[in-house]
Amino acid sequence: MAWAGGLLYPVTVLLLLCGAPRASGTVHAVGSLLAMVLLVGVLRRMPLLALALTLFGSVAVVVVPPGSVHPSLSVSYQGQFLSYLAVDFVLGFIVATCTRWASIVAVAVSSAVQLLVIGGFAHEDNLTANAVIALLALAASWTGGLLSRERREHAVALRSQAVAEAVTAERLRIARELHDMVAHSIGIIAIQAGVGSRVIQTQPAEAREALRAIEATSRETLSGLRRTVVALRQADPDAASRQDPLGPAPGLADIERLAAATADAGVRVDVRRRGEQRPLPADIDLSAYRIVQEALTNVVRHAGTGHCLVAIDYGSEELSVEVVDDGRGSTGDGSVHGFGIVGMRERVGLLHGHLSAGSRPEGGFRVAARLPLPEPVGAPVEGR
Repeated sequence: MAWAGGLLYPVTVLLLLCGAPRASGTVHAVGSLLAMVLLVGVLRRMPLLALALTLFGSVAVVVVPPGSVHPSLSVSYQGQFLSYLAVDFVLGFIVATCTRWASIVAVAVSSAVQLLVIGGFAHEDNLTANAVIALLALAASWTGGLLSRERREHAVALRSQAVAEAVTAERLRIARELHDMVAHSIGIIAIQAGVGSRVIQTQPAEAREALRAIEATSRETLSGLRRTVVALRQADPDAASRQDPLGPAPGLADIERLAAATADAGVRVDVRRRGEQRPLPADIDLSAYRIVQEALTNVVRHAGTGHCLVAIDYGSEELSVEVVDDGRGSTGDGSVHGFGIVGMRERVGLLHGHLSAGSRPEGGFRVAARLPLPEPVGAPVEGR
């Protein structure tokens, strides 16, 4: 269809000039502009060929003026230079889509052809006006093409930046999830393995209990890792559909089980809940659980104490979680031990909440997070 349009365009222009000798130059110019519709396919695939064809048609409209086929006819000679608007449109498209060198050559050739034809065929009394109008039209097409190119390049840059930011955010999310899940589990396993190795000869029952805790923790960690891997493979629907169904992600409902695992590692956890317990959004529920999990991991590893407190407050506008121990505390903000505190801050920041973590004046360490809750759907509106 593109080649057919390219062949029909010059034929249509010649038929217009030869078949309507009584028409004015303006009519011929408008007809050649309408005939440019035939070049849409050529313009999209070969813009430079489309420019050559439109130059041919525009020059033909000027060089073959009304009445030249039948000199005896007296018709108007004005307005034939309107056909150059088709050339200017194609130029704008070339500047917007083609390389800069191709754009420069196209504009230079088109300007030279237009000015030479105007200088040779325009009336002396309107030669300057036609030349100025042609130059202004060329400048307008060049400017429009440049603006379109810059807008497209800016849009591409924004998309690339958005993709890069999305990839970075996803990498951080995966890093936080793996750290919070694996670090806690490996810490419990290491402690239980140490206990088992020390008492395996003297206290077989304690060693069996330690091995049982190691097995349970390992299975839970493998399940979490498998859930993460499946989530990463969601881009392949067939591969995802072949996976076995997995359990839901952990949340605050699993805090007691987490406390029991921590107690097996030697730290007794006192869990206290306040407020109306209710289902929470998945991201808030998971983030609160991971914050408590990472805080308990730090207690087991660094606090040097056998007891800590976990307080969960279900407020009307925000969820508050707090983990307090009476251990040795920390001289800094806790980040010296790894990425635990950093991951907590990132989780809370993504949910537009607030996190505080540091040593207490009376001794020990405290981690407190406040996560804003969305307004419930269908909440009653307070009247006047």
